[in-house]
Amino acid sequence: MHGSFELCLKFAKEGDFIYFDPPYHPLSETSSFTSYTKEDFGKKSQKKLFNVFKRLDEKGCKLMLSNSYNNFILDLYNEYQIILLNAKRAINSDASKRGAIIEVLVVN
Repeated sequence: MHGSFELCLKFAKEGDFIYFDPPYHPLSETSSFTSYTKEDFGKKSQKKLFNVFKRLDEKGCKLMLSNSYNNFILDLYNEYQIILLNAKRAINSDASKRGAIIEVLVVN
C-alpha cells in the first residue's frame, strides 16, 4: 500500500507488525534533509507519527520505528523501549562526518 502513514490506523489490526522508517529528525540546525518528497517532515510531522504509533500500540499492533538519536526523539518516545544502534553512514556532504553514528530503534 502506498500512502500516508496515517492510513495504518484504518487497516491495522491487533497483532499486525508495522515498521516505520520516516525521514530522520535532523541532528543539528545545519542538517536540512527532512523529507523524501516536496513536503517537509519536521517536528509537526514527527509528532503526528508519534500519535499514530501510540494509537496503533493501543490497538495491540507490534511496532518498530527507526530515527536519529537526539533529545527530541528520545523525549517523544520515552514511554517506549528505545534501543541504541550503531549505524554506518557512507554519505555526508562533509567527508569527515562519514562513519558510525548512533540511531534509535523504538519498539512497543
